[in-house]
Amino acid sequence: MAEDNKTHRASGAADAQDKFESSKTHARKAAEDLRSAAGAVAEEYRGKAEEAWGDARGKAEQAWGDARDRVRTFQDDAEQYVRENPTKAVVTALGIGFVLGMIFRR
Repeated sequence: MAEDNKTHRASGAADAQDKFESSKTHARKAAEDLRSAAGAVAEEYRGKAEEAWGDARGKAEQAWGDARDRVRTFQDDAEQYVRENPTKAVVTALGIGFVLGMIFRR
């Protein structure tokens, strides 16, 4: 009977060891699966972020180009007006300067 008890304990310990090793293997596999899934999700979001950055950059460059073109057009129009109406331009500039001088004097 004592031998049966020792054999039963030894077989129970071996079963417990096998279950423990099986659980470790299963946990490692689950961790690897989780790591690969997290990597895939991170890569997907990285791609989306890069795409959004590219879109925003393109829109900003387009807005900058439009603003630069408008300023050049305004400058060209102003130069043309001054060439066509030099007296009006000088009188207008003097009037604006006088008004600004009065405002800043206070």
